[in-house]
Amino acid sequence: MPSRTRLKAARLGPRDVLHVGAAGLRSRPVRIVLSALGIAIGIATMIAVVGISASSKAQLMRQLDALGTNILVATPGESMFAGQDVKLPKDAPGMVGRIDGVQQVGATGDVARSVRRSEKIPEEETSGIAVKAATEDLLKVLRGSVGRGTWLNDANGRYPSVVLGHVTAQRLGISEPGRQVWLGDRYFTVVGILDPLPLAPEIERSALVGWAAAERLLGFDGHPTSVYERSTDASVASVRSLLASTVDPRNPQNVRVTDPSSALRAKAATEGAFSTLLLGLGGIALLVGGVGVANTMIISVLERRHEIGLRRSLGATRGQIRIQFVTESLMLSGLGGLAGVALGAAATGAYAASGGLPWVVPPWAVGGGFGATLAIGTVAGLYPAVRASRLSPTLALHAG
Repeated sequence: MPSRTRLKAARLGPRDVLHVGAAGLRSRPVRIVLSALGIAIGIATMIAVVGISASSKAQLMRQLDALGTNILVATPGESMFAGQDVKLPKDAPGMVGRIDGVQQVGATGDVARSVRRSEKIPEEETSGIAVKAATEDLLKVLRGSVGRGTWLNDANGRYPSVVLGHVTAQRLGISEPGRQVWLGDRYFTVVGILDPLPLAPEIERSALVGWAAAERLLGFDGHPTSVYERSTDASVASVRSLLASTVDPRNPQNVRVTDPSSALRAKAATEGAFSTLLLGLGGIALLVGGVGVANTMIISVLERRHEIGLRRSLGATRGQIRIQFVTESLMLSGLGGLAGVALGAAATGAYAASGGLPWVVPPWAVGGGFGATLAIGTVAGLYPAVRASRLSPTLALHAG
């Protein structure tokens, strides 16, 4: 008897798998676009949330690099005796300047006066603006800049002239130097308006007067309330240990030493902590998109029973049918993922451009988001693929 040769199904190469998978997508373009939209929305939300958070953090780190972390501030602490005010010595700035490693020293002193647009405004309406005496080196220590006008110097620091912080100028409605404000019991001329100072928000909300003018015209007692120093990076720790005892050798416990850059570092460290909710919403949208893909694939199996039956009758194996529909689901999810990554990156770019931030989209977010779409596509396509492979060729052709 002649030997029987068992027929074997031809193997599908990668190119063949992509071809049969793409055939189903091309036949129903509108449905495919709507199904991929759910995936795209979920991925776009997640990429945008991570990108915006990373861009904000990058901006904070840029500020830290520009402003430095080698600045310390000495202020009066709390006295051991209730009701007793603590004052820093008048020569505190000079003493701090003698510490080894200290490069620059500046100081401010609180002046018990109010600043208003004119004398006609009630004195109690301070708008939260403080009046401070300032040394000439203060702006260098803070690495600040004057947006308009000039800073205090030997010439204008002795006369009724004032420099407004960024927020102070906004609250007083003054945008250009040359205007006058009522300070104490006389008019002072605005000679400068500062740019924002992230390291010293208290300066942004102050009206700054020269040290000599504050003593002569406003009754300032000459005691500083904040001494700012900037040292070398290597000597920050040693300066911090000596600062309190140098400012007030008799009562170092009355001096509080703070690091203003710590607030920016903490903000940078916690940036994105409130993005968890938005990431969760993006994840829900991604899951909903996955359900949409699964629904589309199930409907595709029901509509294409005749095609499945014909391929099975021509020798296609159940495994090849499964591969076809899983590949179709993966391609559908992949298209949605690519669109979502592009939309999320574009949204991040628009936000960064509007706020003057660096455009940062972490590679791990792109890779993780796209990987999530492929995983969801695989899961969403498994049941429809298994269902398609189990269809009887005879029944499928008869139903078609």
